[in-house]
Amino acid sequence: MKKAEIESFFARLQAADPEPKGELNYANNYTLLVAVVLSAQATDVGVNKATKALFEAVDNPAAMVKLGEAKLKQHIRTIGLFNTKAKNVMALSRQLLSEFDGQVPETREELETLPGVGRKTANVVCNNAFGQPTIAVDTHLFRLGNRTGLAPGKTPLEVERKLEKRVPKTYLQHAHHWLILHGRYVCKARKPNCPACIVNDVCGFKGKTTV
Repeated sequence: MKKAEIESFFARLQAADPEPKGELNYANNYTLLVAVVLSAQATDVGVNKATKALFEAVDNPAAMVKLGEAKLKQHIRTIGLFNTKAKNVMALSRQLLSEFDGQVPETREELETLPGVGRKTANVVCNNAFGQPTIAVDTHLFRLGNRTGLAPGKTPLEVERKLEKRVPKTYLQHAHHWLILHGRYVCKARKPNCPACIVNDVCGFKGKTTV
């Protein structure tokens, strides 16, 4: 994708959705962190169902530690890998209390020291909680980066770094939200809905659908 095409690509996504939001429900930075950790290999809809009652009862690390791992598992048992995720949420909650005064840290490096928090999760938290122009490459962004020609790469990290270079600064703050939503609802994995796509003509995908 050429520079002018990239500019047009994001200008159109912005015009269609000026303030895109992630689809995970949360009350504060801590519940955002927990929700993102729980969302690995799970749908946002499934996580939201599981955390509705949980976040009404727990919205800080001290309350989570008090709740305990067994009760946490009861709340999140419908989410894939819930046993491992429960252990990670309890461990990261204790670490937040012991190392960060109960607050979610603002840097990716600090976030990545927490159990269950990888680069993608850290990027989501940095962007949503602290307004940092980070790009979290999930399966949707990885697919779009390669399919459209926007940021081809063999690994999520390669796609992330190319996006950081190629996305105009004006759009960096919301870029990953636009791409996630576009990948989820339009540029789907099995059959992209190219006829309904607002960036069809600047996309480099050679196998565009017609119906």
